[in-house]
Amino acid sequence: MPALVVVAGPSGAGKTTLAHLLARRIGCPAICRDEIKEGMVHAAGDFTAAPSDELTLRTLPTFFTVLQLLLTAGVTTVAEAAFQDRLWRPCLQPFIRIADIRVVHCRVAAQTAFDRIQRRQGETATRRAHADAYLGDRKTHAVGHHGFQPVRLDVPEIEVDTSDGYRPGLDEIVTFVKAGR
Repeated sequence: MPALVVVAGPSGAGKTTLAHLLARRIGCPAICRDEIKEGMVHAAGDFTAAPSDELTLRTLPTFFTVLQLLLTAGVTTVAEAAFQDRLWRPCLQPFIRIADIRVVHCRVAAQTAFDRIQRRQGETATRRAHADAYLGDRKTHAVGHHGFQPVRLDVPEIEVDTSDGYRPGLDEIVTFVKAGR
């Protein structure tokens, strides 16, 4: 069976960066939910992001259709999103039958995540695809960050502190992902 490496965590936790690093080290594609939405926004042209906007609603089924296609074809894949348990577990559970799932939980302090979100808003034009503005003040962000409910599946998982590099290190994370292969 192919592996499905689920890289999860709250906004600003360093998921996308880690997902791409893991995909390069493993030798497989990284499918990132936010990048799919950014591609939709690029195609749509004039667009203003809002929580639960039309493109956000289309992104979820597209993301899981792409994962289904790759895993059914036998492609090991890294999947990255802010996987919260109540929303995402029902979509991930069917993949247990067709993939060896490993979950990588990214953890970081709320303040570090907030600083990252603020920085990328100014640096990355594609962020206009996302309604990150609602995370605009520290207090609102901290409440959401601390309320994040990690996805829980009956599969191997590892917790990674992304505050400054990775703890455990990238080599150890890759070893965890490849265990059982």
